[in-house]
Amino acid sequence: MQTLTVIIPTFNEENYLEDSLLSVRFANQIIVVDSFSSDNTVAIAKKYNCEIIERKFDNFSSQKNAALHLAKSEWILFVDADERVTEKLKIEIVATINNSKHKAYKIRFPHFYMNRFLYHTENKVVRLVKNEDIHFEGEVHEKLIHKGSVGLLENFMIHYTYKGLFHYIKKKDSYAWFQAKMAKEKNKKTSYLHLFFKPFYRFFHTYFIRKGFLDGIPGLAVAIIDAYGVFSRYVKMILIEKGLR
Repeated sequence: MQTLTVIIPTFNEENYLEDSLLSVRFANQIIVVDSFSSDNTVAIAKKYNCEIIERKFDNFSSQKNAALHLAKSEWILFVDADERVTEKLKIEIVATINNSKHKAYKIRFPHFYMNRFLYHTENKVVRLVKNEDIHFEGEVHEKLIHKGSVGLLENFMIHYTYKGLFHYIKKKDSYAWFQAKMAKEKNKKTSYLHLFFKPFYRFFHTYFIRKGFLDGIPGLAVAIIDAYGVFSRYVKMILIEKGLR
C-alpha cells in the first residue's frame, strides 16, 4: 500500500481548518505549515495530531517547500484550509496512488461563489504528486515543479473559493500587487494597450471560452471580477514603472 502525506498551508483559518482536516483523515501524515496565526488555527491542528511548522510568510512557494522536507510518504496531496476532499475523491485518490499510471495528477476545482458551485468555471490543478524530486517556484500562483506524465482525476475538490464579493475583490488586488512586483523584477514592460486589451480578453476567455455563461449570474460576476483583477495588475505595473508606488 502506498502512503500519503497531506500538506496544508495556513494563516488565521480557524473557521475552515477543522473541516479540511476531517476530510483528509485517511492520510498517513498531515503537515500544517502556519504563518504565525493569531487565532486558534494552530490549536486546531494540534487537536488532530498534525505535524506543525511555524514560519514567517515570505511567499507561497517557500511555505510549501518547507513542509516538503518533512514529508515521509510516497505521495503528497496539497490542500488549502478552505478545501475539502469529498468521499468520492478520497476513494479515487487511494485507488490511484496504489495503481498509478502517472507521476502527478490534476484535480478539478469548481469555483464556489454566491452560494453555489460553478462547474463551468473550474480550474484543473496538479495537487497529487509522487514524492520524487519536487519543489515549488514562484511567489504567487506558485508552480509545482515535477517530473513525469500528468493525469486527471474525475472527482472534484470542494473549494470555498471566495467568502463574498469584497473578499473576492481584495484577493484579486492582493494578487495583483504580487504579480506587478514580480513583473518589475523580470523587467517586463506594459502599456496602455495592455491595460485595455488584457482585461477584455480575460473576460472573454472566462465567460465564453470556459463557458462561464452557463453558470448564470454568478458566472457573469466571476468573469467581470477576473477581468478587474487583470486590469488591477496592469494599473499597478504602470504605477511601479512611473515610480508612483
